[in-house]
Amino acid sequence: MKYLIPLFIVFVILLGYSNQNKPKPTADLEKTKLQAQKALEYCKKQNMNTDFCILVDMSLHSGVNRFFVWDFKKQTIIHRFLVGHGCCNNPWGMDFSKANPKFSNQDGSHCSSLGKYKIGQRGPSDWGVKTKYILHGLESTNSNAAARFIVFHSWEVVSDTEVYPKGTPEGWGCPTLSNNSFLKVDSLLQKSSKATLFWMYL
Repeated sequence: MKYLIPLFIVFVILLGYSNQNKPKPTADLEKTKLQAQKALEYCKKQNMNTDFCILVDMSLHSGVNRFFVWDFKKQTIIHRFLVGHGCCNNPWGMDFSKANPKFSNQDGSHCSSLGKYKIGQRGPSDWGVKTKYILHGLESTNSNAAARFIVFHSWEVVSDTEVYPKGTPEGWGCPTLSNNSFLKVDSLLQKSSKATLFWMYL
């Protein structure tokens, strides 16, 4: 028994060292391009903004940039940021699901929802820079977004830069950016004459 405790300590140290030295995940540009092509087709059919859209690759670790502003004209990413997701059953404000978030459309789940959203009305918020956008879910996976008060806003605890291997703090389901990142997106949204697509996917 006296040998088991030291061996366990060594195992924990080696495991932590191994996790710290894993290569940082990055976005797959080809995957993003394909998603952007689908987004453009959808926006044309729905008479939505065809200047840019927002793509959020939720298959990525929350400590790396996974929120992309895609310029349809230039066919490239013009902004990439960290974005927080819902904590679900985990403690609020932590990063327990940074590598494996769960998703739900259920009220009270505190989870984020996958799918296409239409960015709606701009209004006041209690968080971050005190501005938010209503998100209207366009699919069965996120149809309760407005009823659940899932909105797009900033949060002062979200970093401007990547924090991997740590994750981005998790809220109650809203996609959240840092204050500075949100202001850049807000500037673009205010100039758009049509509703903009916000798409969270795996």
